[in-house]
Order: sequence, then structure tokens, then C-alpha cells
Amino acid sequence: MQQLMEQAQLMQQQIASAQQELNDARVEGSAGGGLVVATVNGAGELQELKIKPEVVDADDAQETVDTIADLVIAAVRDAVRAASELQRQKLGPLAQGLGGGGFGQLPGF
Repeated sequence: MQQLMEQAQLMQQQIASAQQELNDARVEGSAGGGLVVATVNGAGELQELKIKPEVVDADDAQETVDTIADLVIAAVRDAVRAASELQRQKLGPLAQGLGGGGFGQLPGF
């Protein structure tokens, strides 16, 4: 029983460490060939958004706004997808240590 408790404490420390790494990590997603770049942390929270001036078409403001909106959405989705993959890489092995049940069955995950 003592060994099981020690393993559980170790697992808890590993999870906390992995979560901190995810919060500190930065991943990028882009759209329009890099015209819009979104940066999110490993938890999928938007940290930065860059839009290159080439996106702006002064002759057609409405089309430009629509295009920028579409590119921003695509870039953020790409960045969040990258963050999800990073989460899977960091936390996936720990989920296996819980009997393969995954984190979806644990409160807060």
C-alpha cells in the first residue's frame, strides 16, 4: 500500500510538472502562407497574434476585414491543434500510467 501511495505521489508530481511545461510552452499556427500567425501556450490560450501588412487591401476594406477574420480563425485553430498535440505528447504517457484511462476521466482534465 505504501508503494502505491508513493507511486501516486510521483504521478501527481509528474502531472504538475507537465502542466507547468505546457503553460510555459509556446506553439504557433499560421494561415495564408504565414500572413497571419497565432501563438498559443500549451494549454491552448492565445498569447500573440501577428498580421502582416500585405493582408490589407486599401481598395476593398470589407473584403480585407473578411479575409483577415478568416485568416485569424484559421491561424488560431492551427495553433490550438498544435497545442493539443503538445498536450498529448506531454500528458499522454502519464495517462498510460493511470491504466490507460486517459485524463478525460480525471477531474480538471
